[in-house]
Amino acid sequence: MSEIREVVIIGSGPAGYTAALYTARAQLRPLLFGSSIFVGGSLTTTTEVENFPGFPEGVDGPVLMENMRAQAEKFGAEMIDDDIVEVDLTGDIKLLTDSAGTVHRARTVIIATGSGYRKLGLPKEDELSGRGVSWCATCDGFFFRDRDIVVVGGGDTAMEEATFLTRFARSATVVHRRSTLRASKVMQDRAFADDKISFAFDSEIAEIKDTNGMLGGVVLRDVLTGVTRDLDVTGLFIAIGHDPRTELFTGQVELDGEGYIKVDSPSTRTNLPGVFAAGDVVDHTYRQAITAAGTGAAAALDAERYLASRNTTHIEQEPAVVPA
Repeated sequence: MSEIREVVIIGSGPAGYTAALYTARAQLRPLLFGSSIFVGGSLTTTTEVENFPGFPEGVDGPVLMENMRAQAEKFGAEMIDDDIVEVDLTGDIKLLTDSAGTVHRARTVIIATGSGYRKLGLPKEDELSGRGVSWCATCDGFFFRDRDIVVVGGGDTAMEEATFLTRFARSATVVHRRSTLRASKVMQDRAFADDKISFAFDSEIAEIKDTNGMLGGVVLRDVLTGVTRDLDVTGLFIAIGHDPRTELFTGQVELDGEGYIKVDSPSTRTNLPGVFAAGDVVDHTYRQAITAAGTGAAAALDAERYLASRNTTHIEQEPAVVPA
């Protein structure tokens, strides 16, 4: 059997790396499992990040993640670029099985598996990510100043993103498959009142055009008639929702109706003792790198305090000095 670790972290985005940094500095020797193919989380698919504090000139997403990883490793965090494929988190000692079948044991587990943007499933969608295709208006809106862009979606997120993007863009076309929006009335009213926003109802994106490695426009298709038309835009923002990566924990960790992990806010405690969750896997609202990092720090502190309360930390006590 493997040794019992004080802390095992699942996930390698800002939340996971921050949790690793904090627990490593607390001398808890954390073991972090990233991913076999998606190390560093969604920021590794982003080009320039301008809203992470401490980088006045901006920083490339992959560079930011590499730096966060290196900082955690500097203090003793151990990183494994592999997937955890099975867990048993119900006992005092948590059991985690990696893709090779090795079982790892831990007294505490921090879940930081994040969430994934729902995609359209079209050719060129992934290839043009960061080159005109985006899933985050607050991350990338600034780069589309005085450009024509399109936003896909009909809910509150899509309306919020379209309204935000008109601060920069020349125009925003909202594309929605239905004849009416699903967004709340207040969000609809705000979007309808914005003279930069127009709507393409009963429509979907049929094709994403690639022009020399950059988004060169999209083709819209009327879902009722099948008629297509070109839309000359240089920005495509997809706002059709997120899916938390919680399949591994279903049936053990309590989830809400949308599949996000429920925590005892403002702490990061889940329904299972010794199991904590941080980052986008618990966050419906903000989904920013800085907020994920903040909850990663909170999860580390919660885990440290949990271990201290149970007197199970690996730190050995100095023997008492007996007077001669």
